Amino acid sequence: MDLLIRNIRPMGDAPTDLLVRGGLIAEIAPAIDAPGVPVEDGGGHLAIPGLIDAHTHLDKTTWGMDWHVNENRASLKERIDFEREQRARIGIDPHRQSLRHALGLVAHGATHIRSHVDIDTEHGLTLLEGVARTREALAGVIDIEIVAFPQSGIMARPGTAELLDQALANGADVVGGIDPCGMERDPKGALDVVFGLAERHGKPVDIHLHELGELGAFSLELIFERTRALGMQGRVAVSHAFCLGAPDWQRTAALIDEIADLDIAILTTGAPSAPVPSLARLRDAGVRVGAGCDGIRDTWGPWGKPDMLHRAEVIGMKNGFRRDVDLEHALHVCSVGGAEVMGFAHAIEVGNPADLTLLQGRTLAHAVAGGAPRPLVVKAGRVTGRLGELAGQVMP
Repeated sequence: MDLLIRNIRPMGDAPTDLLVRGGLIAEIAPAIDAPGVPVEDGGGHLAIPGLIDAHTHLDKTTWGMDWHVNENRASLKERIDFEREQRARIGIDPHRQSLRHALGLVAHGATHIRSHVDIDTEHGLTLLEGVARTREALAGVIDIEIVAFPQSGIMARPGTAELLDQALANGADVVGGIDPCGMERDPKGALDVVFGLAERHGKPVDIHLHELGELGAFSLELIFERTRALGMQGRVAVSHAFCLGAPDWQRTAALIDEIADLDIAILTTGAPSAPVPSLARLRDAGVRVGAGCDGIRDTWGPWGKPDMLHRAEVIGMKNGFRRDVDLEHALHVCSVGGAEVMGFAHAIEVGNPADLTLLQGRTLAHAVAGGAPRPLVVKAGRVTGRLGELAGQVMP
């Protein structure tokens, strides 16, 4: 795709033009002359690398369906069991719903997604197949990375490990895991399966860790051991990591130091109902951090939007951010931070893919606080969104 975008302010800098050739950024300069190339007026808006939802669940949302009356109890296992047992009855088609969720993210400025997709003995690989159809349908509109996620556990459900193996052989990009103690009740066995599959398939790891306090710290230490033993530094991520939000700062500081030393990434959602890792402390330690919307409007709860600028606001409020520099960092983890976790170049620089989002505001901090619709969303030089709506040509 070739495109000339006039009058934008990359990362809040001085106004300039940006030329795209073949989907890549070819030139950034004032008053670019490019005869015959389609032109978009950037209107003097801020330009950032595209927003990235690096932790979500495309297969779960009820977005666009009838209202789901939630009468579930609050425990993690009860919510997981209800969803696994009832999603077909409710009518959550994994392709249709993941398509709706992903297109909502596109309209609000996202260019990349990492989605956890449930793999369990009740559904086999059908949920993976549905999301894979969405990934194929939206090729060129948004990139979707799939995590094979054993949400219902591996050890208590014989056959799940074999399904994960099949999922990784059939298009899943990342090996997932969940609370080694609290859900699996066999931390050694569960982590041996997860890391064994990662080693066999040459895939990275992303483990949900909801466990609090010392229980979560213990699970983290087991993850550290396997990361070091298998030489997987830089290829392991821990999602949520609520235990890092514990009030014992000396204990969590030691864990964060180890995370930095092993180059383990952290993925946060800024969960309002749980303790979360301090973004400032992770930043100061040099830890790679990305962010995501998690589940949005699903059987777990009615909250959430497919909008990573809104998520930057949620994360900023949860972290007590007030200074402009900190609001900018909340935006960073919702964009470039996700790319650093997923492992690809994501900056407005010549030679990089032309994946970018325009924001309304005087400064980046103003844009986060304002949350206004994105004036323009571009994926590899293709316009995919305008002012919170999809560009007409992106519909599959």
